[in-house]
Amino acid sequence: MTSFPKNVRIGRNGRIGILKKVPRDLWPHPNYRGHAKVIERSTGTREVEKGIPIALSMLAALDEEFATARAELTGYGTAAEKSRPLAEAAANDAGRRPRQRGSSAVGERTRREILAAAMAEFAARGYSGARVDAIAANTSTTKPMIYYHFGSKEKLYAEVMEEAYGGIRAKEQDLHLDALPPAEAIRLLVEVTFDHHADHPEYVRLISTENIEMGRHISGRPSLIERNAIALDTVRDVLRRGEKDGTFRPGLSAWHLHFMISALCFMRVSNRYSMRAAFDLDLWDAKDVPRQRQMIVETVLRYVAP
Repeated sequence: MTSFPKNVRIGRNGRIGILKKVPRDLWPHPNYRGHAKVIERSTGTREVEKGIPIALSMLAALDEEFATARAELTGYGTAAEKSRPLAEAAANDAGRRPRQRGSSAVGERTRREILAAAMAEFAARGYSGARVDAIAANTSTTKPMIYYHFGSKEKLYAEVMEEAYGGIRAKEQDLHLDALPPAEAIRLLVEVTFDHHADHPEYVRLISTENIEMGRHISGRPSLIERNAIALDTVRDVLRRGEKDGTFRPGLSAWHLHFMISALCFMRVSNRYSMRAAFDLDLWDAKDVPRQRQMIVETVLRYVAP
């Protein structure tokens, strides 16, 4: 029978997890007040050899969380309020924020910092070559905290991929193409797509890497599918309006148009070095970039024209 470290257990679902009491001095903290005083979390795996290290990392992260909460409690309220019992002050001031930032804000800031460092690491070295130790070294947090927030290297990578896709999708939604004439909307969409790929070569490297991985890390993620479906719906609406007013030819596919724009903008970044080696051409020549941008815009507009 396997002997588990303290606070590590097998949950009711058979997965390795942790079970730890909240220290009594932290009960008045907003994160724990009114909640169960025992924290139970799962590693998401039934494999003992894999689950125990993750569980130990989660426990270390939980100790860090407790330390943060304890520090926040010492700064709760004004000097006059500190003369009252802390629990009474917290109860009477329900809904009012402590003066210091809550751990939820700290946690989100840490999560964003991890994602940024992980994106750089995965883009530079691919999934297989990237190391969680290297990611931690480029943040103000620790390797256990990374596992606490994301669970595993593979889950962190999937979150990075979703973040990468989210960047271009967010820019597309911010364009409000529905408020523009159809041809102007398509022109702006192409220009912004071109600029995003040029400004974020790490995005192109990540997509290239995931294709080497045959898409196995992001396949079936509902949020990713939904976000990209919205992007196609936006293009479909522009095409519908353009067909209706005679700006565009009928029967155009939103998917084909998206593919065309992405391919033209993607290749000049993904194939920069091979094109230079094979043809002695620099696709990033500053003098030629505006001509490439205009060429892609004109190509797409001629494709959709009647």
